[in-house]
Amino acid sequence: MSYELSRFEKMTLLALQELEGEGAPEEIAETGDFEQTAQVMNAVSWLNSKGLVEVEDDETRYFSLLRKSIASKDLPERTALKYLKKAGGRCSVEELREESGLDKKMSGIALGWLKKKNWARITKEDGETYVEMTREGKKALRQKGKDEELIVELGKKGEMSEKDLDIYTAKKLLSRQDILKEDTTVKRTVRLTEEGRVVLEDGIELKPEITQLTPEIIRTGAWKEAHIRPYDVKSFAPTEYGGKKHPLRRELDIVRRVFLEMGFTEIKYDFIQPTFWNMDALFIPQDHPARDLQDTYYLERPARSEIEGDVVDKIKSVHEDGGETRSSGWGYDWSQDEASRNVLRTHTTVTTIRALSENPEPPQKFFAVDRNFRCEATDATHLSEFIQIEGVVMEEDANLDMLIGLMKEFYSKMGFDDIKVRPSYFPFTEPSLEVFAKYGDDYLEMGGAGIFREEVTAPHGIEQPVLAWGLGLERLVMLRLGIDDIREPYKNDLSLLKSYSLL
Repeated sequence: MSYELSRFEKMTLLALQELEGEGAPEEIAETGDFEQTAQVMNAVSWLNSKGLVEVEDDETRYFSLLRKSIASKDLPERTALKYLKKAGGRCSVEELREESGLDKKMSGIALGWLKKKNWARITKEDGETYVEMTREGKKALRQKGKDEELIVELGKKGEMSEKDLDIYTAKKLLSRQDILKEDTTVKRTVRLTEEGRVVLEDGIELKPEITQLTPEIIRTGAWKEAHIRPYDVKSFAPTEYGGKKHPLRRELDIVRRVFLEMGFTEIKYDFIQPTFWNMDALFIPQDHPARDLQDTYYLERPARSEIEGDVVDKIKSVHEDGGETRSSGWGYDWSQDEASRNVLRTHTTVTTIRALSENPEPPQKFFAVDRNFRCEATDATHLSEFIQIEGVVMEEDANLDMLIGLMKEFYSKMGFDDIKVRPSYFPFTEPSLEVFAKYGDDYLEMGGAGIFREEVTAPHGIEQPVLAWGLGLERLVMLRLGIDDIREPYKNDLSLLKSYSLL
């Protein structure tokens, strides 16, 4: 087979021949007397497309501590555990914050990891939160965990490859975002193929060639005596990409368009909300685990918002004894001070309940597609900042069949025709259900839905049934884009973003 080769391609093949058939780009550049390694990589790309060389990339991850001093300090949960031992195995969260030496941020992190590692359990009694050491916590006092051992080892060695450590432990430490850093090195090897060897055996002659005609070459007639490099219009060429929307923005706009076509009105409220609207108005008790520091972001400034009006008294009454509803409430002394604490909203249901409170007369159809925030470790399916698709319908005789029909209609418009639901539980809806969409051979959970409880709607003067749902946009995007890690679209990897289709 005949090949038209550029000067750099010929130089690369000859260098590989001298290197006995394989070498790194840097070795080829030195052996072939190239001015730059980039010239080698460009030639290799073309030779690879012609089948004359093959390229192998060996990618290795290396881990190191963000700061060497980390190795000489206890993790926050270890500091908290030591204080628990000093306190007799049990103390209040407030005491832990004040006496353990951990600041507010670190004590919150410590509580979360004490719970995750099962070193302590967190309970509430008489309105106060307590931390109590578990059996696993007592064992941990005598022996360091794998994560702590890895930190000590990295402190001694400085850097370790993924082949020399427990990758699961390293990933857990990476999720904490303030302990490890990860670097990736790629060892690239270029090898001659059989076809490449045949070309070399046939002989390669290096001689000056013209790759670009200039007025000077044409004027002097130099082109008559020189070798002019021919161009094959059928040969490999890089793909050109036009401008397009970020895939998350594109999917978000599609969702908005679908709801607007279905006759819904879009609503928006601030990210910062008092827990009154974020939780109390949704009949979530004030001792619910979701309110703990390890699940919710509380603001330091402004720490509280003023809440007032008749609706405050009505929701207080509903929590304590059921108020004027058929409920008996939660049976505790409701605290307005607790309800006034500011949080970064944990769901967009806060948006819909506020809209309904301001518009209690039927019919109403609202939707929101917006950001929410939860204190969660980031992984392939979870983000601490995420987008939720929220909606409500309030009208006379609204029922569960109508809710299921709405869910099926929405997902049908989004390209999912096979939808199933199953009973579930949420604090503010009854009945409640989970929505599943078929993807491949499996049914994947898409979100929750239900009919607002009387305890949620009655304080606002709402007398008609309210259908409500909260669905995850990222899960929808994962299915529609065919990806298995929700972090990918947020990485802003241009090569990845370019690969997504326009529609």
